[in-house]
Amino acid sequence: MRRELEVILDSTYDAMIAVDKHGIITLFNKAAERLTGIDSKYALGKSVKEVILNTRLVHILETGDYELNRQQDLGNIKIITNRMPVKDENGEIIGAVAVFRDVTDILDLATQITNLKEIQSMLEAIFNSTQDAISVVDQNGINVMVNPAYTELTGLREEDILGKPATIDLVEGQSVHMEVLATKKPIRNARLIVGPNKREVIATAAPIIVDGELRGSVGVLRDVSEIIKLNKELNAAKQIIRKLEAKYTFDDIIGQNELILKAIEKAKKAANTPATVILRGESGTGKELFAHAIHNESDRKFSQFVRVNCAALSENLLESELFGYEEGAFTGAKKGGKKGLFEQANGGTIFLDEIGDISLNTQAKLLRVLQEKEIVRVGGTKPIPIDVRIITATNLDLEKAVEEGKFREDLYYRLNFIPINIPALRYRKDDIYPLVIHFIKKFNQEYGRRINDITKEALDILKKHDWPGNVRELENVIGRAIINMKHCENVIDVKHIPLIDSYIKYDRQNLVQTEDINDLEDITLEEAVSKLEKELITKTLKKYKNNKTKTARALGISIRSLYYKMEKYNIN
Repeated sequence: MRRELEVILDSTYDAMIAVDKHGIITLFNKAAERLTGIDSKYALGKSVKEVILNTRLVHILETGDYELNRQQDLGNIKIITNRMPVKDENGEIIGAVAVFRDVTDILDLATQITNLKEIQSMLEAIFNSTQDAISVVDQNGINVMVNPAYTELTGLREEDILGKPATIDLVEGQSVHMEVLATKKPIRNARLIVGPNKREVIATAAPIIVDGELRGSVGVLRDVSEIIKLNKELNAAKQIIRKLEAKYTFDDIIGQNELILKAIEKAKKAANTPATVILRGESGTGKELFAHAIHNESDRKFSQFVRVNCAALSENLLESELFGYEEGAFTGAKKGGKKGLFEQANGGTIFLDEIGDISLNTQAKLLRVLQEKEIVRVGGTKPIPIDVRIITATNLDLEKAVEEGKFREDLYYRLNFIPINIPALRYRKDDIYPLVIHFIKKFNQEYGRRINDITKEALDILKKHDWPGNVRELENVIGRAIINMKHCENVIDVKHIPLIDSYIKYDRQNLVQTEDINDLEDITLEEAVSKLEKELITKTLKKYKNNKTKTARALGISIRSLYYKMEKYNIN
């Protein structure tokens, strides 16, 4: 019978320790061994004070008190214990017993539940305080949650929505919630009319997926009137930005090549005079950068800097933009007329980009500005005096345009007072590396990357390219190279460069046959590459029936680069 009792006590989950009236341990079951880490063979027959430090069983023997549901630490665990005296039929204390169990996991779970409740309360506070109108439906399309912003926008009360179908608030349009539930895909920018006040909104919704199963949909409504307001503010901001002071200085012009340093030196001298400056150079060389820097170096730097792209505007629009117009000057003219850009730039600088593209009629009016220091609005007769520093830029051969009668000679001499030639990148290839590092830093900030250098092999590839798009093309190539890189990579290599040129890759099906190699003997590598490149371009143009766009795409180069190479190799 005693053996059966020991088996039962050893099988119980609760730990038990019993002592006789002298405090000698008479029971120490398996659970007690597990929780205390003490072997029962060691414990049995010994004084409990010797085996269990700070034991309370001796106190129970002395007082006969009961101690129930007491929490205490036992090593690295927490236990709940019940201690009670053992009495004979006469009420005499003949021993004491302690029954205890590990409650560490239970207490941890209780803490987690408390934390979850705190998180839930926080999420509910965020949900209710956000200004976005949010609604949530279950997998059956029944509204289960809406926030105050939603009821305010729709004009419906919470009790009008909860427990009702997702379509309850719709006046016009299809429910984005029901579409999400049907497709399991997000819906963006759906135009809807909702609520009794018929508010026009833009709705976005996304599926709620839990353990791979669709559990509902969450949607956000945005008031279109707010978006219209923001668009107006954005347009106003664009107008302000256009009038802001120039943002670049000479410190932003990267390069140590002798040609670029000479251009910078001449531009700095020009900045200290009121004379008209013309910036000459190919597209992408940085003419606008120089214009900003000249303005910022001049005594007009605290006044407005206005940039005008003359090639982007039609003749009539360019005139009205430059010189302004009087009320009634043409159909659609604003009441009261409008100030032109010359008037807006008064006291500051106006930068006329692509000056070679303006019409002869506009050239005549611009000549008047330069000679008389005054403008006349379109539809007006009254001259308006102005004080404006004029900087122009072009990538055209103005001298040839003068010979052909496309550009006024008198205007040419007025504009060409201080000409500054900005060298093409192919003439200052020693600046490619510092430019690459500059663009790496710029794109690191824009893309959140940590690129720090470029390999020698990749740099050699860049230096072999002719760069018809100049610095702008180089910037584009570096930006695309960084996009091609994995997030674990921090050095640009050949494989990342999107520049597909004769030095990197050929369409091998269009290359000359092996027997043609004999024709390439006794010539330099550069001459051989040029010969192969010309033949490849010619064959590809023929293949695509002289379609330049398709040819450039097939060759993996830009359309600008194709035109440059066609001119280089005299390909018609």
